[in-house]
Amino acid sequence: MKKILIIEDDRSIAELERDYLEINDFKCELAARGTTGLEMALAENYDLIIIDIMLPGMDGFEVITELRKKKQTPVIFLSARSGDIDKIRGLGLGADDYMTKPFSPNELVARVKAHISRHEALTSNSGDIITAGSLTIDNDAHKITVDGKEISFTAKEYDLLLFLAQNPNRIFSKEALFDKIWGLDAIGDVSTVTVHIQRVREKINTKNENHIETVWGVGYRFS
Repeated sequence: MKKILIIEDDRSIAELERDYLEINDFKCELAARGTTGLEMALAENYDLIIIDIMLPGMDGFEVITELRKKKQTPVIFLSARSGDIDKIRGLGLGADDYMTKPFSPNELVARVKAHISRHEALTSNSGDIITAGSLTIDNDAHKITVDGKEISFTAKEYDLLLFLAQNPNRIFSKEALFDKIWGLDAIGDVSTVTVHIQRVREKINTKNENHIETVWGVGYRFS
């Protein structure tokens, strides 16, 4: 049974989320404060975390910032704040998705299932180690190093690099990468692929190594 952490200070909304998820065979735990939710997220291994932004103790942005320093658990923001700035900030901090209130409980369940399945598929090669020059991807440890130094990645940055590295010399369009890594086209557009490619390059490229090549007018490939 997959385990979900819901960090939400509105008890009625938290219980609504929990009820729909439990009907669909998920086990749910609730936290009403950002600080409490972060402690639980770091102490336990959840399959996915749903986070509100406006929380007592520490807000959702602070929670995911601290969480991403240690874990790449899939995260869905579920918030009444619907502005593009909040969505861009949340996704930029490493969230996998962003939904606004009021929301469809059935859509939430569908997104939870999709993100868990996608995360499991992208990280299923236990023990797989990919080495390219000074770059090493240890998928078993979920760790990326350059010249022996561990580099911090958001969940989507990691998934994007891993997918490209597992398919070397194949060219993928931005649309194909968006569909494979993000999957739910209701959030953002293919331009987010360009942003994430640039961030990954900044983290892994060295003076003599450029692992992700741009094939102009076509897409990207790992070499």
